[in-house]
Amino acid sequence: MDEATARALRAQAQEQLAEVARLRHALHRTPETGLDLPATQRLVLDALDGLGLEVHAGRGLSSVTAVLRGARPGPAVLLRGDMDALPVAEETGEEFASQVPGVMHACGHDMHVAGLVGAARLLAARRDEIAGSVVLMFQPGEEGWHGARLMIEEGVLEAAGTRVVAAYGLHVVSSLLPSGVVSGRAGTMMAASDNVRITVHGRGGHASKPHLAQDPVPVAAEITLALNAMVTRQFDVFDPVVVTVGHILAGNRSNVIPDDAYLEATVRTFSAATHAAAPERIARLAEHVAAAHGLSATVDYERGYPVTSNDPLEVARVERVARTVLGDAAWQPAAEPVPGAEDFSYVLQEVPGAFVFLGATPPGDDPQTAPYNHSPRARYADAALVEGSALLAALALDRLAQG
Repeated sequence: MDEATARALRAQAQEQLAEVARLRHALHRTPETGLDLPATQRLVLDALDGLGLEVHAGRGLSSVTAVLRGARPGPAVLLRGDMDALPVAEETGEEFASQVPGVMHACGHDMHVAGLVGAARLLAARRDEIAGSVVLMFQPGEEGWHGARLMIEEGVLEAAGTRVVAAYGLHVVSSLLPSGVVSGRAGTMMAASDNVRITVHGRGGHASKPHLAQDPVPVAAEITLALNAMVTRQFDVFDPVVVTVGHILAGNRSNVIPDDAYLEATVRTFSAATHAAAPERIARLAEHVAAAHGLSATVDYERGYPVTSNDPLEVARVERVARTVLGDAAWQPAAEPVPGAEDFSYVLQEVPGAFVFLGATPPGDDPQTAPYNHSPRARYADAALVEGSALLAALALDRLAQG
């Protein structure tokens, strides 16, 4: 990308900030969760009206897919913004705080939607320069609902009539990075996230005579400790696995041994190999620990999102474009993957691309101490919409220019 185009993109993104921020505030006031986001979808459709796009609403979910056709034929690239909020009661005190009790854009998806609309406007103004198409993917259900996978099944990757050759997404963070700073890495960018539920089956009885019962409680405790030991003994320390038991439930009286004990854990893996191996090893451990005590265990392993893996060449593109459009100081390599999970991973399993983070720490807040994403006090700087819009548009233009 040449310097003149980069300066023009940044300048136009700045000029449209007030309008894009108004959209972000409207989205923030009326957050919706899950796959059915009719109010959010309506705001997006209205914001795209008049840009000359081919717009389609999802069939099984409240998604929006918009295709921008360039003046000349060429390949297609995809830009994504997720739209759903979280079941969190907002405590930010923002003037545009959520008006929906118990629901908040605590993860900044309102920023993603507004930023993608901003990018659409930048690209529409340059339609005559574009050889190819840009698919704009406005996606519900990122927060555990597999919305990206559902949109792929509905054909988002082929929406332009030809399969996209690259895909780009970004995620704002309310702390850790200064506003406007972009961070990413080649290979594993975010972990896979699975869920495992284990029920230890015993035989209840009186707590004063445990030898006449089969107590599942100490067995569940032993499984919990054994899981933590297993990840350091059965998996390579340089390809780590994180298992955290976050929920244990057993019994309801101190003098009653229950029939069953239940525990639930999250499992984070950072490669396809460990993601594939984890279910069998966890099930084997739970079942055999229970068997060693004469009990049994039922293991229900639920696959979540796969590893988010960035294509090295596309990460190099993001770095080059970010430095050109936003300045050298705007790029910060990510030393380690993020142990959170992201369903843009489904897109990156299908086509080369990159998923990066964009700092949106509010002015005056310390990135190291500001509330992080998912906090009821998480706030995001509107100014980061300038960098987000400009970067997404620039990535599309740069990749399409490659042909």
